[in-house]
Amino acid sequence: MTLRKIVSTTLLAALAACGSAKNENTAAPQAAPVLFTEDAKDTHSFARPEEARVRHVSLDLTTDFDTRVVQGTATLDIETAPDAKEVVLDSKSLNISRVTDTEGRALPFALGKGDEVHGQPLTVQLGGAKKIVVHYASAPGAAALQWLSPSQTAGKKLPYLFSQGQAILNRTWIPTQDSPGIRQSWDATITVPEELTAVMSAEMLTPEGEETDGGRVFRFKMDKPVAPYLIAIAVGDLTFKEIGPRTGVWTEPAMLEKSAWEFADLEKMVSAAEGLYGPYRWGRYDLLVLPPSFPFGGMENPRLTFLTPTVIAGDRSLVSLIAHELAHSWSGNLVTNATWDDFWLNEGFTTYFENRIMEAMEGKERAAMLADLGWSDMEQAFTDVGGSRSKDTQLHLNLDGRDPDDGMTNVAYEKGAVFLRTIEQTVGREKWDAYLKSYFDRFAFQPQTSAGFIADLRKNLLGGDAALEKKIGVEEWIYQPGVPANAVHLKAASFAAIDQAAKAFSGGQPASSIDASKWSTQERVRFLNALPRRLTPAQLADLDATWKLGSTGNGEIRFAWLMLAVANRYDPAAASAEQFLTAQGRRKFVSPLFEALEKQGEWGKPIAARIYAKARPGYHSVTAVTVDKMLGWKA
Repeated sequence: MTLRKIVSTTLLAALAACGSAKNENTAAPQAAPVLFTEDAKDTHSFARPEEARVRHVSLDLTTDFDTRVVQGTATLDIETAPDAKEVVLDSKSLNISRVTDTEGRALPFALGKGDEVHGQPLTVQLGGAKKIVVHYASAPGAAALQWLSPSQTAGKKLPYLFSQGQAILNRTWIPTQDSPGIRQSWDATITVPEELTAVMSAEMLTPEGEETDGGRVFRFKMDKPVAPYLIAIAVGDLTFKEIGPRTGVWTEPAMLEKSAWEFADLEKMVSAAEGLYGPYRWGRYDLLVLPPSFPFGGMENPRLTFLTPTVIAGDRSLVSLIAHELAHSWSGNLVTNATWDDFWLNEGFTTYFENRIMEAMEGKERAAMLADLGWSDMEQAFTDVGGSRSKDTQLHLNLDGRDPDDGMTNVAYEKGAVFLRTIEQTVGREKWDAYLKSYFDRFAFQPQTSAGFIADLRKNLLGGDAALEKKIGVEEWIYQPGVPANAVHLKAASFAAIDQAAKAFSGGQPASSIDASKWSTQERVRFLNALPRRLTPAQLADLDATWKLGSTGNGEIRFAWLMLAVANRYDPAAASAEQFLTAQGRRKFVSPLFEALEKQGEWGKPIAARIYAKARPGYHSVTAVTVDKMLGWKA
């Protein structure tokens, strides 16, 4: 056993135990035995948690909309090994003015050599201190933060700020150990301009704010240990509407009523999730509907899911995205991947759980539609990463030396969900559900690895039955590329008729003769995706004229239409593509569309360059960095 492993073993309780404070409707978090084994080593953090680790973060920050920085202090509670002399934090582009103990005595610190992806290690000499205060400011271009002008908001009157920390972006505005395996409780005092409201992914202690000479002060508390990427903030002209006893929606006033209507079943959804896998342990579950530049469909920040407005279709047809973010309250937030190599432990479990919530809410056929579309998404993801033999189609990845964002593909989501569905059908739903509920209980408020999941599966589900494990093919699913032969492909019965309609249309039948009046969003998307990538201009014009595809407000349908139109170099769709790509910044839509345009050579490349030059200033860095790489963009 190496010295590192000896230290990790003997300090397990001291270095990994979680706090025990209680929050409403929850039980106290249990001790979290972080396994600092080689498969749990986080290559995307400079931290050395086996020597000294952050246990709690206390932020006292002011948001400056003129300079576009947050500035103030981060007070960190440090737990150390007996002989530890220093603590190593993650930072990126932070302006560190000084570091002190709580008595104000200066502590020596240094920023070490880093790189463009990970930033720099911030090493602080402790001098016996168990609590340190970092005085700092973020950079104006901090990658986690997007500062919006009034014109980029729904109300057009006041500015807006929001953060997106996953995977390793929170180190651009919080100096801490930015690794998902180093869970931390936290609190915050945030000062904002008097006309604005701050919300965070924590209990809101001052809903109305407190007046001060510098504006308004809002206070927050998260007494449960969370992965640091889940610390999130938004500041803007925000208002709230209650949906149920523990649910509601925050957004700008202009968006409030339609948002509350779209998510009217939120309380029922939480209850449906609890009926599957046990109590919701975070107190409240609220939504924050953000401006359209938000780069993801949703972000599962505890107690307050951050949400794209593109999910507001006006007919509640896209609420499966809410089911996904809610499911993260168990898989991801409660039990978290210890490193980004095991991202599937968050997203594969959550995608499976999402489907079960939708089955409980809307029936088996709707769930089957979503799973069937997910299978197609998995196949496309395999193509995108180089085919089924690519190591990037494994569930457990090796992202050493790469940006962890590179591993956040649909492989983790959809192959992970198919794997869990295959286990379910092999052992039986009743047995599987009992196991999964107990799994969330056993590892609540803890990080997890693929190796840890396999060990728990063997002990608590398979019971040492080697034949059953071989039948499932557990290690093949996790550690090998592609999809094993026993994969369960859940097919939607209703899609047979949709596929037949697509075949008839591609064969010459006009769109007007196809009765799509009762088709769901999922059926319309299936139809468009089932069409051949080579259609005539007349056929495309017929589709657009009949179903108003180029102007639909349903983002999923609009995206499917534009992907089809771009593949056919359909000139009339260029204006729709420009409007769509400049009106929202959701990477799921933006990145594939620019890639599709780029692939169309002399036809598509000029269109992509023109639109991107116009759209890029409105994108969050998460989206912009992805498309920059794809297009070889240089400002």
